Amino acid sequence: MRSPAPRRRSWRGWPAPARKPTADSRSPSAGGHTPWAMFAQLAHEHVPWEHVAVFQVDERVAPDGDQDRNLTHLRESLGAALAEVIAMPVNDADLDAAAAAYGRSLPGRFDLVHLGLGPDGHTASLVPRDPVLEVSDRLVALTAPYMGHQRMTLTYPALARAQQVLWLITGADKREPLSRLVAGDRSIPAGRVEAAASLVLADAAAGQGPARVDAQPPA
Repeated sequence: MRSPAPRRRSWRGWPAPARKPTADSRSPSAGGHTPWAMFAQLAHEHVPWEHVAVFQVDERVAPDGDQDRNLTHLRESLGAALAEVIAMPVNDADLDAAAAAYGRSLPGRFDLVHLGLGPDGHTASLVPRDPVLEVSDRLVALTAPYMGHQRMTLTYPALARAQQVLWLITGADKREPLSRLVAGDRSIPAGRVEAAASLVLADAAAGQGPARVDAQPPA
């Protein structure tokens, strides 16, 4: 069942993350400057990182250590934190088999999934008009080239395993897609994400004023 349209609330300041990882926490994270900044801050908190597994929501097909790789920046952000990072195998020779293997490694549920939002309404690597949007029989799939790279991404069925989705959205170029996301507009890829509950944290530029938006499952 799709989460109901979120309720908008006023919000003062940037809050602590909605949910710190707990023992045996399984939390996929998207790439982007905002989640990397979040992890850099969390790395200095009292978190039992040795019990935290961070999966990747999506990844570019690029060499290890490449600055275009989400993994490169995720590891830099975590620093000395002892989280287990389960990297997408984007350098395997057979990418379709690698995607299937990554899908088999996913747990039956995720405690928290971090997602961003693109100016075109994409999230993860679920981008407009890509055939990956219609994949329903796999948890992980490959995209067509997008902005210079083919990508591996969690599909909608995988994202639906989230107990909660945390949307981190910044920048004036996200204002229009954010309004569509909050309205439950399924014509943008982000609007098709389903979860038991969702929380949107947006900065002033994206939300026309600092905002926190909650969506809770029906009683």
